[in-house]
Amino acid sequence: MEYILVYMTGAVLYGLLELGWRGWTHWTMLLCGGACFLLMYLIALTALPLWRKCVLSTVATVTLEFYTGCLVNLYLGWQIWDYSALPWNLLGQICPQFLLLWLALSLPGLWLCSRLRRLLQKLF
Repeated sequence: MEYILVYMTGAVLYGLLELGWRGWTHWTMLLCGGACFLLMYLIALTALPLWRKCVLSTVATVTLEFYTGCLVNLYLGWQIWDYSALPWNLLGQICPQFLLLWLALSLPGLWLCSRLRRLLQKLF
């Protein structure tokens, strides 16, 4: 139950982040966001130094976004996003600019994961 709630929290937060950033989202981004946040949550539970948690969370998020983009944009042709106009992009699915954004968001994300963990421990 804990991981389902974490996943759902991540899906909602990711969707809200996209709505705030670009004004719209897609249901596949909710699925991707839930998975990203769940991985961040699991990373937050480790005894690693904070900077490594931030790097791992960023790598996990960007990797999931890349594979999601390859599936929904390149394979299915849904054109949910396209970063091909940005410098140093990889197949138009990820780019360094958004990697840096995810790195910056990893710190508040990990903080939120620790708070959520405390709340869920009290509930269950």
